Amino acid sequence: MTQASAPAARAAELRRRIDDANHRYYVLDDPDLPDAEYDRLLRELEAIETEHPELRTPDSPTTRVGSAPSGRFAQVQHAAPMLSLGNAFSDDEVREFAARIEKETGDGDPAFSLEPKLDGLAISLRYEGGAFVRGATRGDGTTGEDVTANLRTVRSIPLRLRGDVPPVIEVRGEVYMPRAGFERYNAWALEHGEKTMANPRNGAAGSLRQLDPRITAQRPLAFYAYALGEVELGDAMPSLPPTHSQTLAWLRTLGFPVSPEVDCGRGAEALLAYYRRIGELRDTLPYDIDGVVYKLDRYDQQRAMGFVSRAPRWALAHKFPAQEEMTVVESIEVNVGRTGAVTPWVLMQPVQVGGVTVTRATLHNADQVARLDVRNGDTVIVRRAGDVIPEVVRVVEERRPLDKRGRPLHPPYQLPTQCPVCGSAVEREDGEVVARCSGGLFCPAQRVQALFHFASRRAMDIDGLGERLIAALVEFDCVRSVADLYRLGVDDFVAMKQRADALAEGEVDVSEPGQGKAKPRSGKIATRWAENLVAGIDASRNSSLERVLYALGIPDVGESTAKTLARHFGALDPIMAADEETLRQVPDIGPVVAAHIANFFAEAHNREVIAALRAAGVHWTEGAPQRAADGPLAGQTVVLTGGLASMSRDEAGARLEALGAKVSGSVSKKTSFVVAGEAAGSKLAKAQELGVEVWDEDKLLDYLAAAAQ
Repeated sequence: MTQASAPAARAAELRRRIDDANHRYYVLDDPDLPDAEYDRLLRELEAIETEHPELRTPDSPTTRVGSAPSGRFAQVQHAAPMLSLGNAFSDDEVREFAARIEKETGDGDPAFSLEPKLDGLAISLRYEGGAFVRGATRGDGTTGEDVTANLRTVRSIPLRLRGDVPPVIEVRGEVYMPRAGFERYNAWALEHGEKTMANPRNGAAGSLRQLDPRITAQRPLAFYAYALGEVELGDAMPSLPPTHSQTLAWLRTLGFPVSPEVDCGRGAEALLAYYRRIGELRDTLPYDIDGVVYKLDRYDQQRAMGFVSRAPRWALAHKFPAQEEMTVVESIEVNVGRTGAVTPWVLMQPVQVGGVTVTRATLHNADQVARLDVRNGDTVIVRRAGDVIPEVVRVVEERRPLDKRGRPLHPPYQLPTQCPVCGSAVEREDGEVVARCSGGLFCPAQRVQALFHFASRRAMDIDGLGERLIAALVEFDCVRSVADLYRLGVDDFVAMKQRADALAEGEVDVSEPGQGKAKPRSGKIATRWAENLVAGIDASRNSSLERVLYALGIPDVGESTAKTLARHFGALDPIMAADEETLRQVPDIGPVVAAHIANFFAEAHNREVIAALRAAGVHWTEGAPQRAADGPLAGQTVVLTGGLASMSRDEAGARLEALGAKVSGSVSKKTSFVVAGEAAGSKLAKAQELGVEVWDEDKLLDYLAAAAQ
């Protein structure tokens, strides 16, 4: 290839790629390029044609807007072209734009209308005699598609205008899908097995171009007006407002919604200040935007500035850093969260998204992986909005690597069956979205959460052992399982605190677990807090079976289920040995919970931790199994309300349950009796209303005493 032919070949390739992207974006509603990649291609082509004017062709994407209509709708010839805007990506380009306008208009302080750049589908609405008669898409800027029937279903578009209006008026604006509506629709689509939308812009375009208006009517679409097209003035309206900002205010009076974020400003720095302000609001707005638009406000100055081939010289779109970019997947891995949730991620070639270099993006769960069919080596579109974790939103299948036979080079990704952190089984129940590691007591990834739950008040009740302290114990590798808590002494806690203090002051490096060494400190160190902690841990060695079962953190085993298991089996070993079928025979335990319990105790790591707890001197009360029919209150439901002087409500509930009762938190016709203490409120009133028997504290104590004999 000669040096002269290189620019021509590159320009031809760019035109082909941009035309293909336009077709997918405007006609198929199935874009395969993120906006940033499209903008780069277009700017490169503009640069080549500027340097080599002889290469510019009449059908170049730089001389027209969008793509031709799909042919599924009737064509509409726009009376006034619907042109797009030139783009700016830097502050200097904005300053050059403002300076050029000041120079060419002779106005040293021109006013600008400032507006958010909506990310939807541009349309033109035609009204005759104040009535909506036709709506069309932008199309190629000269010819669009007639989507009147669909636009009539968008509630924010007025079907008849208010007040005095010209005989003919065309209003331009954007049909968009609000974020809340987009999320609701995708949730509905997932629930009903329908295809989800990639983003709100895609949702708006696809919804508006449905052949059946009834489908469009079901989609959450909205509209904002931002410009005028053709206008025929009449006696009732002899002239239009002289500025664009006044026109927007006038459109509001006619019944058109206009973005509440529109503003006015003078000078380049006011434009840039607006850009920064809207950028800060971007993630909180109820709709998607991809930049802001600056328009010279006075219409006489707009006419003086005129147009270039594809855009007005008096307006500019200042783009935000792209929230979507294209990159290549290098590998797919999983992350194990603090609750055992196994989340798939992709590691990617580094790419700038939203102004941040991104190398990882979430795939959320196995269902999302299957829906996207993400594989190693795939080219993907990654989205990042604000502080939201980057996510893969689309696979560009046309770029998937193939073998010599034209088949995908890599197989579909499968979630691992074993935890990559601890080797425990990964389980996912039918109907559940999230897969989880079953090594709850052992898995390092779940260590902080497992310890915090184990020490909580309703579990082992270790006073003073809060989440921050537990996080420090894990960070400094002082504990690896809940059993390790019982070997800690005062010196261990004091040494850990010294290391934490030294790290905070930059005196120690603990980048490797257990490697940090604090500098010696002089002076007496207060140790009362550590002594109290050790005493609290030691006191928790004596517990009850139901508390221990709850403390283990078995999925779906709360306090009530733990009590049921303790009463039914009487001891821990029979529970550990029970299979799913045996567990299903326990009252109120269904197949899902039975599977969780069986899987938990089948995991060798969990059994090892329980053995270590026993070796550390942790023990719990056990006894003979108590079936529901064994106690005098078997089959009865009791509700406790108000305060008791002689014992806590928890203790009273436990003693009633030991007699076979089921303790409930709400009163109904099925309630056997209510125990009402001091300041009993609505539950007592409900019992009296339903005629349920009410016991006071004295009657409760008399009954418990008699039952104990």
